[in-house]
Amino acid sequence: MIAILAMITAAVLAIAKKRKKQAPAQASASAVYARRWYTLVVLCLSLLVIVIDSTIVNVALPTFTRQLHASTSGLQWIVDAYTLTFAALLLLAGAIADRYGRHRALAAGLAVFAIGSLAAAFTNTTAELIAARAIMGVGGAFIMPATLSILTTVFTDPAERTKATGLWAAVSGLGVAIGPVAGGWLLAHFSWDSIFLVNLPIVATALVAGYWLVPASRAPRSGRLDLTGAGLSVAAFSVLTYAIIEAPGYGWLSVTTLGLFAASVVLLAVFAVWEARSDHPVLPLHLFRNPRFTGAGVSITVMFFALSGAVFLSTQIYQFVLGYSPLAAGVRALPAAAALADFSPLGAALARRTGARVPVGLGLAALTAGLAMFATATAGSGYGHYILAMVITSSGIGLAMSAATSASMQELPPALAGVGSAVNDTTRNMGSVLGVAVFGSISASVFTSQMAHVAHGSIGSLGAAAAVGQHAGGTYAAASAFVTGADRAVLAGAIATLVGALIAVRTLRAPRRTPVQALEAPVAAAEVPAPAIEVPAAAEVPIAAGAARG
Repeated sequence: MIAILAMITAAVLAIAKKRKKQAPAQASASAVYARRWYTLVVLCLSLLVIVIDSTIVNVALPTFTRQLHASTSGLQWIVDAYTLTFAALLLLAGAIADRYGRHRALAAGLAVFAIGSLAAAFTNTTAELIAARAIMGVGGAFIMPATLSILTTVFTDPAERTKATGLWAAVSGLGVAIGPVAGGWLLAHFSWDSIFLVNLPIVATALVAGYWLVPASRAPRSGRLDLTGAGLSVAAFSVLTYAIIEAPGYGWLSVTTLGLFAASVVLLAVFAVWEARSDHPVLPLHLFRNPRFTGAGVSITVMFFALSGAVFLSTQIYQFVLGYSPLAAGVRALPAAAALADFSPLGAALARRTGARVPVGLGLAALTAGLAMFATATAGSGYGHYILAMVITSSGIGLAMSAATSASMQELPPALAGVGSAVNDTTRNMGSVLGVAVFGSISASVFTSQMAHVAHGSIGSLGAAAAVGQHAGGTYAAASAFVTGADRAVLAGAIATLVGALIAVRTLRAPRRTPVQALEAPVAAAEVPAPAIEVPAAAEVPIAAGAARG
C-alpha cells in the first residue's frame, strides 16, 4: 500500500511538472468560468467510470463462482477490495490533491485506475483479482474527491453550484445502479475480463479531455500530510471489514472474530485521539461539530450501505434463484436505475425550495419501505416482488442523495472544499463497504445454517450449494436458504436506514438566524479565502475563481 501511494505521489508530481511546462497560456478566471459546464462533463465522466466499477462486478459474481471457484467471502472481497481501498485512502488522497493540485490528482488517479483495470482483466485466480481490484480502488480514491472539489471551485455561483452538485450526485447514483446492466451486456457478448477492459477507452477520453477542460486548482493553504492518521484509518477499516466478512467462517462469537472486532475498536480509538491532537489531521474532527454536516454524512452512509448491500444480493438472486442470464439480470435492473435517475433531480429541486430536511427525510423513509418489502420475499417470490422493492429503494435514494450531498458541501467554506469532498466521499464509500460486508455476512451465516441438512462440510457459496442441492434433489432448498438469508440481511439494513432517517430529520433543520446574523452571513462568506485557480504563467500566481461565493 505504501509503495502504491509513493507511485501515486510521484505520478502527481510528474504530471505537475509536465503541466507547468506545457499547459496553454490562456487560463484566466473568465475562461474557466465560460467552459465550466464542459468541465462538469469531464468530471462526471471520470466519476461515472469509477462508480460503475463499484457495482459492475456484481452481475459477474456467479461467473466468478464458476470460473474462479470463489467462495462467498471471496466474492465479498472481490467487491470490497475496491471499495475498501477506495474509502480508506480518500482522506489522504484529498489532502494530496489540495497540496499538489486537484487536476493533477485526477489525472494520476485515472492513470492508476487504468493500470488496475488492465491487471484485473488478465487475472486467473480470486486472489489476483482481489489484488487488482485494490489497485483500482487506489486510483478511484484520487479521482472522486478531485471531481467534487474541482466542481466546487469552478462553479462559483451558489445556484449553479447546487445544480452542478445535483448532476454530479445523479451521475454517481446512476453509475451504481447501471453497473449491473453494463456488466450483464458485456458478459453476454464477451468474456468476463471485458468488464475491466471497457474502462480503458473511457479513462483515455477523460484524460485527454481533462487536459484541456479541467482547470488547475489547489487549496490556498495546505499543511503537512498526515501519513500516521491515514495509516491508522486504513488499518482500522481494513480490520473491521475483515472481521465482518470472515465472521461466518470463524463464527460470530469465536475468539478470532471477537478479537478482530476489539482490535478494530482500539485502532479507531487511537485514530480519533491522534486526529484530535494533530495540527494537520487527515480527518478534521471539528467538522462533525456541525450537526447538519454530520446529519448529511450519516444519511449518505446509510443510503449507500443499503444500496450496495441490496444490489449485491439481488443480482445473485436474479441469476441463482430466478435463473436469469447475466444480461437478463442486468436488463431487469434497469427500472431501478431509471427510478434513481428520475428522482435525483426532483430531490435537488425540492431541496432548493424546502431545504435538505424534507427530501432527505422522505427519501430515507421510502428507502426503508423498499427494504422492508424486499425482506418479505420467499423462495416462491418472482421478479415482480424484487423489482418493485428495488424501484422504491432506488427512488428514495435518488430523492435524498443530491440533497444530502449539497447540504454537506454547503456547510463548508470554499477553502475546505477538498477536505469536505473527501469526507463526503469517505462516508459514501464506507457505507458501500459495510453494506456488502454486513449484508453478505448475515446472508451467508443464515444460508449456511439453513443448508446444514442438505450437505455435510463447508459450503462456500450459493453456486456450490445449488450444485450440491441438485445432486441431492434439493435445489429448492438452496434457493430457499439463500432467500431467507437475504431477507434477514435486508431487514437489518431497513433498521439502519430507519435510524438514519430519524437522525436526518433531527439534524437537517434549517439553521435559525437572528436578523443581525442574517445580515452578517454574506459578509462572513465574503471574507472566506477563495479557492485558488492556477494561472500557468511565468509566476503562476493564484487568482480568484470568481466574485460570487456560496
